[in-house]
Amino acid sequence: MSEVEDLPAADGPRPLVAVLGGGPFGLALTKAAARTGDVVLVSRRDPGLQLDNVRVTQDLAALTDVELIFMAVPSRYAEAALRDAGRHLDGRHLLVHVSRGLLDDELRTMSHLLRTVTPCRRVGSLAGPISVDVLTNASPGAGVVGSEFPEVVEAVRGALGGPTLRIYDTNDLRGVELAAALTGLLLFTIGFAQRIGFGPATIAAVTTRGVAEVSRIGTALGARSDTFSGLACFGDLLAAVAGSDRPELELGRALAEGATPKAALLRAGGNIEGIEVARRVSTFGTRRKLKTPLADVISKMVGGELSASQAVRSLMGRDVGSE
Repeated sequence: MSEVEDLPAADGPRPLVAVLGGGPFGLALTKAAARTGDVVLVSRRDPGLQLDNVRVTQDLAALTDVELIFMAVPSRYAEAALRDAGRHLDGRHLLVHVSRGLLDDELRTMSHLLRTVTPCRRVGSLAGPISVDVLTNASPGAGVVGSEFPEVVEAVRGALGGPTLRIYDTNDLRGVELAAALTGLLLFTIGFAQRIGFGPATIAAVTTRGVAEVSRIGTALGARSDTFSGLACFGDLLAAVAGSDRPELELGRALAEGATPKAALLRAGGNIEGIEVARRVSTFGTRRKLKTPLADVISKMVGGELSASQAVRSLMGRDVGSE
């Protein structure tokens, strides 16, 4: 991970930026980018933004004239959206997603889809403790862009960076994507542990072993282990526990209180991509003979196969070994 010094602003306006997806995070990205220049928001519905330099449209052809596109569509809908958008894109475009999802049981990441169904090759992932509040209200914060292309990082810095938002970078794109997706498993576990009555020391132990678990999964897929100790995983985790309103925490709490999986999901609200991630990680671990205890427990709990008390016994009954 690296950080560059703030540089003087370039002459003239920055290139046109687009946001694809009008959900809460897409709107927050739009508001943040509007502070640095013109933005096109491509959304199926009009969110009623009253910003002079934001144009809202349903026409994907509007993407043709932009340089940087933030992909803010949930992973389950991403393929259809990208196939439609791809008809208006070419190699000039820079494409950055904010997804916390994984595509399949091989744990392929969103960048695979970006490159498969669009002509774009210069892609990246924006992750870390960047919340709707940080983006909307220009609250102090930081994030990380994973990309193999420096121009992608600089475009994101130009669109979002400023006195209150620091954008770090790494060329470990896969690591950033996996860390962003797998952090949801840790948040679920923390929410569950808090409500079930675990003390601080036990929560710390479970969380620490959870970070080791997701790092082990990441390195098995070619990611760097140090990425999981950075903003994309550990930084995001700390921000969420300190007060960020992440639905995975509430889902864990609801199941700990005995709510049915369906009721817990309704209570948590939001688009919880980590639920599907847990099942996929568990399947992947079984196939690769990797130990994935958190993913296994979460997958079974959400699937209604494991009660809260059974989950506690499963988490705390594991053999103790070397750290």
